[in-house]
Amino acid sequence: MTKYSIATVSLSGALDDKLRAIAAAGYDEVEIFEADLLSYSGSPREVGQMCRDLGLKICAFQPFRDFEGMPEPQRARNFVRAERKFDLMRELQTDLMLICSNVSPAALGGIDRAAADFHELGDLAARHGMRVGFEALAWGRHVRDYRDAWEIVRRADHRSIGVILDSFHALAPGFPVAAIASIPADRIFLVQLADAPKLGLDVLPWSRHFRCFPGQGDLPVTGFMEAVMATGYSGPWSLEIFNDQFRAGSAARIATDGLRSLILLEDLLAGPKAMLEPPARSHGVGFIEFAVNEASAAGLAALLQQLGFRKTGAHRSKAVERWSQGRIELVINHEHGGFAHSHYVTHGPGVCAIALDVDDAGKTMARAEALKAKTFYQPVGPGELEIPAIHGVGGSLLYFLDHAGNNWDTDFETLRSDDEGDRLTAVDHISQSMPYEEMPSWLLFYIGILDLQRLPQMEIADLVGLVQSQALINDNQTLRVVLNGSSATRTLSNRFISEFFGSGVQHIAFACDDIFAAVAAMRQRGASFLKIPENYYDDVEAKYGLDAATMAALRDNQILYDREGDGEFFQIYTHAFDERFFFEIVERRNYHGFGAANASIRLAAQTRETKPVSIPRV
Repeated sequence: MTKYSIATVSLSGALDDKLRAIAAAGYDEVEIFEADLLSYSGSPREVGQMCRDLGLKICAFQPFRDFEGMPEPQRARNFVRAERKFDLMRELQTDLMLICSNVSPAALGGIDRAAADFHELGDLAARHGMRVGFEALAWGRHVRDYRDAWEIVRRADHRSIGVILDSFHALAPGFPVAAIASIPADRIFLVQLADAPKLGLDVLPWSRHFRCFPGQGDLPVTGFMEAVMATGYSGPWSLEIFNDQFRAGSAARIATDGLRSLILLEDLLAGPKAMLEPPARSHGVGFIEFAVNEASAAGLAALLQQLGFRKTGAHRSKAVERWSQGRIELVINHEHGGFAHSHYVTHGPGVCAIALDVDDAGKTMARAEALKAKTFYQPVGPGELEIPAIHGVGGSLLYFLDHAGNNWDTDFETLRSDDEGDRLTAVDHISQSMPYEEMPSWLLFYIGILDLQRLPQMEIADLVGLVQSQALINDNQTLRVVLNGSSATRTLSNRFISEFFGSGVQHIAFACDDIFAAVAAMRQRGASFLKIPENYYDDVEAKYGLDAATMAALRDNQILYDREGDGEFFQIYTHAFDERFFFEIVERRNYHGFGAANASIRLAAQTRETKPVSIPRV
């Protein structure tokens, strides 16, 4: 059974806090980073005992720097220093020390010189019952390639000296990984894993600030591990992550994310022997539930009526309403109790739950639980439907519905309503705003549990900062989720987080087949929309050469327009409801994006409308 490990440098906090978070997440082993130990008030013996009490084995102590190829007297001093570290490791009760390749300007090159240094160190390590692993840093003075590190270990020819393989140091510089398969498994002392986004940076700052967990970046970590597994390596898989966002985040959350990434990676590599349930095929949004009070329930119902929704059901025992149009199902919950009420008290009016249609809700829940998602349960009344759920973004819920099932007749009494002809057809996408540092966590959450793939991350200009936007989509394009985050405190997404008291759904887009007819009908029912500057339409006219009638319709209705190849996209926005969330109406004509070219226009228009908010309390 694979042992999972993580280096303490990957998390925020003091060493004892890190170790508790690592143990709670479910890791088997841990790498103790020297800086964490030096800054901790307890002794190495106490740290070792703490790890054992938490059920953690210390798989390595690291790093020992600038060892090989040093001239005298530094060389002699290095051996004295190493012996001191071996004594410390005995107190910790670990037997593996990581040495990374020398970066000192004083270092002397030569594979044989380095091999001789390591052979002598191997003798010293063996006398202390220790082992030493050598890792090639991608920016090392003379050794940058894992193949050179292995050649040094091979020539050192000592059973106490082995190689440590780090996916970032192999993949970021673009080294081929096929040669890993030729390294004997017993000479690989540890495998460290890290992914990273593709960035135009030198490898040192890239590594020090932008590493991430496997699956969150763009490096071919799977291919790296395939080569490692071909050796027969059976040691721990250890995460070593240097990331500014991670160090600013919750140690518990980041530790759980890391374990989730290792579980997903191992499952991906297992092929037919995979232990996880495969992601169930998703079929879009089953329903979206809003938590409100009685006063805001009336206002939200009025807005939905203006958009063409009809009240089609009333809960048999609770203050909960069903509103429908096309394949869109919305729930307004103003019950004085239960989860929705707690969500309202915390956040004010907003989306408290999203239900997804999947082929098999039970298997989806099993996969989510195996990937460390938090299960939600609350008592249901007699005759009420129990729907499997997990906790999602900002403490909201994510329900799973069997696609073939009918989930309404059990809990709701059907109401007759006049069908004026549905203009809206389906939920096009759901946009969730969150702190920037949480985006990698929720990315891994969604792509791990569901059959979603990520699109390239976009950078959108707000009037007061940049917003990072990450879209996720399933293969049949029935489910689209957009994650937004910004490190600038005054952007619209961050103001939403502040005013909503946490992450959540900031906007929902509804699809239609004819946006001009849909908007006309909505305006007749009293709907009004975000005002777009005339300058925008002058630019659209010059850029795309649309005919006069189309341009007039866009201007008159405040509809935005984008084009990609032969695809066209039309979009319009409501005003924010209670200064929190808003709706978007879209029409796609062979268009697969999200109107990114118009995002800054929309953000500027919304900023002009924004007013100070007061959150209602009950």
